[in-house]
Amino acid sequence: MAVHEQPPPSMKRTVFAVAITLLFWSSAFAGIRIGLEGGYGAGGLVLLRFLSASLVFLVYAIVRRVAIPSKRDMVRLALLGISGITIYHIALTFGEEWVSAGTASLIIAAAPIFTALVSLVALRERLNALGWGGLALGFLGVAIITLGPQSSSHYLRGTLLILVSAVSTAFYFVYQKPLLMRYGAIDVTAYVTWFGTVPMLWFTKSLFLQMPHASLTATIAVIYIGVFPAAIAYVAWAVALSLGRASGVSSALYLNPILAMIVAWFLLHEVPKWQAVLGGAVAILGVIVVNRSNTLSRKRKTAIATEEGRNSTT
Repeated sequence: MAVHEQPPPSMKRTVFAVAITLLFWSSAFAGIRIGLEGGYGAGGLVLLRFLSASLVFLVYAIVRRVAIPSKRDMVRLALLGISGITIYHIALTFGEEWVSAGTASLIIAAAPIFTALVSLVALRERLNALGWGGLALGFLGVAIITLGPQSSSHYLRGTLLILVSAVSTAFYFVYQKPLLMRYGAIDVTAYVTWFGTVPMLWFTKSLFLQMPHASLTATIAVIYIGVFPAAIAYVAWAVALSLGRASGVSSALYLNPILAMIVAWFLLHEVPKWQAVLGGAVAILGVIVVNRSNTLSRKRKTAIATEEGRNSTT
């Protein structure tokens, strides 16, 4: 009788964390549109969203207490907050004033292309010919989305803002993992969220002016994307990164734009432009090629190291 091995607990936790992340992140793009169409401006919306997320982590800190980072790491956490929260979410939210939720998700899906570039410069990683080909495909896809024949000046402005989001989150992904190893997923995400929310207080006046006139549905949607996609999903993503290999975990994000478009179609009856779908497909193909290149490079390095180890013992 065949015995089926059970997956290790860490794998189960990783799969669960990735599933939670995809579920909530894919709904965030539609949630932003609902908030914008329901009476909030981009500034007031992003502030309410992250005040909600910050409150979740404040309650956690009161109940469980969080670690106190060193001064050096505190600076790093602040920079991560500005990159991964402040810049990313302000640019994304203002971008969605002119770009559909589905199209925004397709542009963000190209973020690993920028992550590879940041790793190339900051971590001095090398790319082989396959990796450079993947980067070229990724940028071609982004160009198709951004500069297609149906693009208006407002659409172009929106896509460029969302590209800023994709670049800023690349820095967040590259520099987050060392801190996760020292402080844990929830503590790192809490500090990053608090630091990232502080600059958003600039929009306090806008929020107070907009909230009385916004619909209840819009307010609920904004609070939802603060508590679930912003707080819970960010923690789930950090947990997934800390438990699994970054390349394998990141591959699951290929599903995010597909899920986001399904949610946007169901909630908003939104259908992305054909150029966005085509460009998104090309960009995601580029991401797949880059990740494949990285996997082959790691296997080659492992094989070389193993062979050298054998030679040294003979």
